[in-house]
Amino acid sequence: MSKHYYVAIMAGGIGSRFWPMSRTNHPKQFLDILGVGKTLIQQTFDRYSDVVPAENIYVVTSNEYVPLVKKQLPGIPDENILGEPYRKNTAPCIAYISFKLIKKDPSACLIAAPADNLILDTDEFAKATQTALNFVDHLNAFVTLGIKPSYPNTGYGYIQHDTIEAAPGIHKVKTFTEKPNLELAKTFISSGDFLWNAGIFFWKVKNILTAFEKYLPEMYEVFAAEKDKFNTDEEAAVLNDVYLQCSNISIDFGIMEKADNVYVIPASFGWSDLGTWNSAWENMERDPSNNAVAGKKVVLIDASKSMVHVPDSKLVVLQGLEGYIVVDTKDVLLICKKEKEQEIKDYIAEVRKATGDKFL
Repeated sequence: MSKHYYVAIMAGGIGSRFWPMSRTNHPKQFLDILGVGKTLIQQTFDRYSDVVPAENIYVVTSNEYVPLVKKQLPGIPDENILGEPYRKNTAPCIAYISFKLIKKDPSACLIAAPADNLILDTDEFAKATQTALNFVDHLNAFVTLGIKPSYPNTGYGYIQHDTIEAAPGIHKVKTFTEKPNLELAKTFISSGDFLWNAGIFFWKVKNILTAFEKYLPEMYEVFAAEKDKFNTDEEAAVLNDVYLQCSNISIDFGIMEKADNVYVIPASFGWSDLGTWNSAWENMERDPSNNAVAGKKVVLIDASKSMVHVPDSKLVVLQGLEGYIVVDTKDVLLICKKEKEQEIKDYIAEVRKATGDKFL
């Protein structure tokens, strides 16, 4: 375990597709979506504690979530929790942590990872992670983890790769495609050279900063102008102005899709990005009728293929439901067909029009 290996857990999202459990003031990464006794960010922290020194794990989140991070990860030093003044997607987030790390450790290698991934086979994940770190530590290369697809999912990004290995277990990336339609996803699956994009990236910090200078020069210049103030008492004062000048762009679109030194490791370690209630249903223990239930007092009668998430204290009796999402919180009840879950964002818009932001 090298002292030059670091992790940035990206935890600033709202997770609106897990509404009504996930709210603006308490989003999904801070929830125990699967009912396993740990929140998603706690599971993520534990996973990376086996890969890099615990003191090298950082969390980059929205300013408003810093207290939640401190509460749920009490062992992490305060200086390792980086609050962003504005949500500007993943590129500014990665620029921020990179400019901090390059001052602290010019030899730093960084893993940039979402806070809300589910990974079931942690041993296999650790092997893929070590392979990626070894590769980027010695080459000017960016590595991502690609998941061997099991069906034509239209909610994931896809990575096409060379069939010939560039190194053992590592392939050069040819193309990225964001959320294809069903027919295109089926074509990708049948071709055999496409993977799901897990959104977990590896690079040497000095190399990703060079890529920022090349592909996102305006963003690079904004951070570079204040670089001497990072890791000092002046950092917080300049950060607001820095973020105001940043464009809202993902690292995928801003750099990874443009760079010619991107590689992928095909892997199978029980991955899900847990983006929707249906993905939670797929990864939870299910009864003989294919119902996934989080809640201690749920009675199901003639119900099947449903996702139920309710408070442990409440008795809930459901009859005759097939393929439904039922989520009950202290102030909102959602009952929705699983096939309509991609429309939850539309339902939220209707709620906002009817009641304002009170329930969001």
